[in-house]
Amino acid sequence: MTTLPHDKLEALETRFDDIESALASGPAAEEFVRLSKDYAELLPVVTPIKAYRKALRELQEAEDLRAGGDADMRDMAATEIEALEPKIEALANDIRLLLLPKDEADEKSVILEIRGGTGGDEAALFAGDLLRMYQRYAELHRWKVTLMEESPGEFGGYKEVVANISGKGVYARMKFESGVHRVQRVPETEGSGRIHTSAATVAVLPEVEDIDIDIKAEDIRIDTMRSSGAGGQHVNTTDSAVRITHLPSGIVVTSSEKSQHQNRATAMKVLRARLYEQQRHARDTARSDARKEQVGSGDRSERIRTYNFPQGRVTDHRINLTLYKLDKVIVGEALDEVIEALITEHQAAQLAAMEGVS
Repeated sequence: MTTLPHDKLEALETRFDDIESALASGPAAEEFVRLSKDYAELLPVVTPIKAYRKALRELQEAEDLRAGGDADMRDMAATEIEALEPKIEALANDIRLLLLPKDEADEKSVILEIRGGTGGDEAALFAGDLLRMYQRYAELHRWKVTLMEESPGEFGGYKEVVANISGKGVYARMKFESGVHRVQRVPETEGSGRIHTSAATVAVLPEVEDIDIDIKAEDIRIDTMRSSGAGGQHVNTTDSAVRITHLPSGIVVTSSEKSQHQNRATAMKVLRARLYEQQRHARDTARSDARKEQVGSGDRSERIRTYNFPQGRVTDHRINLTLYKLDKVIVGEALDEVIEALITEHQAAQLAAMEGVS
C-alpha cells in the first residue's frame, strides 16, 4: 500500500483548521482576503487527506471487527475491508500527486509564439494550422485568444504569429507544447504529389505582470518605425510600429499594429514574458542537470511531435505516444489526449525524483 508523509499531512490539516478558525473570527478585510486565498489553495489538498484519514479509521475498525466478532460479523468486516483497501490506495495516490511541488506559473495565462521553420511556404501554412489548433483548443477550455503580432506567409499561414491565451491554468496545460513540431504531407503548393517534411517552432511563455519581473527604464531602448503589411499592402503611413530592445539580455521585441500606444504595451508584455522564462530556465537548469530529460522541458530546439497526414498519425516523441486521429488532434478536439499523457508522464517523473527512484 502507498505510504505517505504523515507528518506533512498533519501539518497541512493543522494549518487548514487554523485558517478556518481565523476566518470564523471575523478578521479585518485585508487579512480576510489573505486567509481566503490560503484557504482556497489548501482545500483541494486537505479534502482528500481528511477522506483518507476517515477511510483509515474505518479500515482499522473493520479489521478489529474481523479479528473479534462472530462469523457473520467477520464476513461483513471482510467485505468492508475489501472495499476500503482500493479506496485508500486511490486516495493515497491522489494525495501524492497533490503534494508534488507546484510550478509557480501554472495558473498563469500565456504568450504563444509560433514560427515557420524549415519548409518555406509549407512551414508557414503549417504554422497557421497550429495556430488554429490552439485557438480551437482554447475555445474548448473557454480561454480567450488575442492575436498580438502576425507576419503572414506569402501563400497563407504565418511566418510568425504571437498570441495571448488568457484564462485560469492555461500554462499548466499549454507548457508541454513548446518545441519543434514537424509535419509530413503533400503540400498544397506542390504539384507532383510528393510528401514533404516541414516544421514550425512553438514557444509557450507564462504571461507576467509588472510585479513579477522588474524592467529598469535604463535597460531598454524603444524605437519607432513605419509599419508595413504583407507584400507592401495596407501600409500604415504613421510611425506606429514599436521595437523594444532589452540591452542586458539582447532580447528584441516588435509590435506593428496601428496604435503606437498599444504596440508599446504589447511589446512590453511579450518582453516581460520572455525575460521571465529566461530567468525560470536558468534557475531550473541550476537546480537540476537532468531537466532536459524531463517531459515538457520547454526546449524550443527539441523535436517534440510529428503530424503525419498520409497515415493520419500524430506521434509525440517525448513519451513515444502515437494516436491515429490526426484529424481530431489538428483541430484541437483530441489534443487533450496528448497533453493528459504528457502530464501523467511528467508527474510520474516528479514522483520518482521526489522518492529517490532512479
